Amino acid sequence: MNYSNKLEDDVYWVGVNDRETDLFENLWPIPNGISYNSYLIVDEKVVLIDTVKIDYQDSYIENIKDLTKGRPIDYLVINHMEPDHSGSIKTLLKHFPDMKIVGNTKTSKFLKGFYSIEDNIINVEDNETLKVGDKTLQFVITPMVHWPETMMTYLKEDKILFSGDVFGSFGAINGSIFDDQIIKENYEDEIIRYYSNIVGKYSPIANKHINNLSDIDINIVASTHGPVWRKDPEYIINMYKSMSNFEAREGAVVVYGTMYGNTKKIAESAAAGLADSGIKNIKLYDGSRTHESYLIRDIWKYKGAIVASCSYNNGLFPPVLSLIEDLENRGIQKRNFGFIGTFSWSGGSLERMKEFGDECNINVLEPIINNQYAPTEENLMKAYQLGKNVGDKIKKGDS
Repeated sequence: MNYSNKLEDDVYWVGVNDRETDLFENLWPIPNGISYNSYLIVDEKVVLIDTVKIDYQDSYIENIKDLTKGRPIDYLVINHMEPDHSGSIKTLLKHFPDMKIVGNTKTSKFLKGFYSIEDNIINVEDNETLKVGDKTLQFVITPMVHWPETMMTYLKEDKILFSGDVFGSFGAINGSIFDDQIIKENYEDEIIRYYSNIVGKYSPIANKHINNLSDIDINIVASTHGPVWRKDPEYIINMYKSMSNFEAREGAVVVYGTMYGNTKKIAESAAAGLADSGIKNIKLYDGSRTHESYLIRDIWKYKGAIVASCSYNNGLFPPVLSLIEDLENRGIQKRNFGFIGTFSWSGGSLERMKEFGDECNINVLEPIINNQYAPTEENLMKAYQLGKNVGDKIKKGDS
């Protein structure tokens, strides 16, 4: 074990990096990998905070034993039961059969359901504490961020918040785990992509629990994915506050779905209107060629979005339909949207986009365009004006 993984005296990172998995949750591309962070406290009692995905259990056990020097683990604290964090529990019990598992009442149900574990479980309540020697653990229950049993653990003496998936990020750790030893901005887009795709649906709940942390003095944020924030914990806390409140920065996303290129032409005209309004951050995507997680990320990131889609089987083009449904699922709000439908003989695409506009708390700007056959010069100009209108709204600071 490399002692650069030391958070504070007797507190260590014992996680692993996954650079082999292509799709996180078998859904989201992770070209830069991901870390599964676990932490060890060596006091009068030895405490482990969360585990790692079962694929990496061998190296994980080695990391732990390098530091415990033959001592058993007394407590395993489970902040989150998703298998990328709980997958090594049964292996740990083989090595440390007297280990007690600390969670909440909902954790117990998952332990039984996933791993048939019913013994040596300690259920804790919100703000309950556990003394493990000179150090004290305080448990903060945060249900539905983003599973029913999620919680955080606060190490009072060292002011370390072990936050579970909250404050996490895609991206494996490359050398150092700490924010002051990396260029933290290099993680920014992967933090946003992680949040918007994994936690985003639960933003109102996440925002409430994050705001409740204002009463806790936090020196270090140690989540289950991504860097450990010891120099600037406010950076990641404020990012999550902003994202969970649907705040965004100046910029716009144009996503189009096309079979033969006609919808692309009209989408590019809308992008030109955005540019002429003064918007410099413009992301133009072919919805068939860019994974949806990146589209969701940038719609979360920027104040404006224009969606253009051809009709397909009397409805939206499938990649655009998937995007719309997932944005609805996440309750996207405080954004300025424009809609462009194209069709040859069925205009169903525009109707579905209007339903999306009615469902979510967003501004839908005029003109709403429905173009038949190849784009007409009139509709190209309307698309340009739509881009201008969305851009002007963004420049005014409206959302």
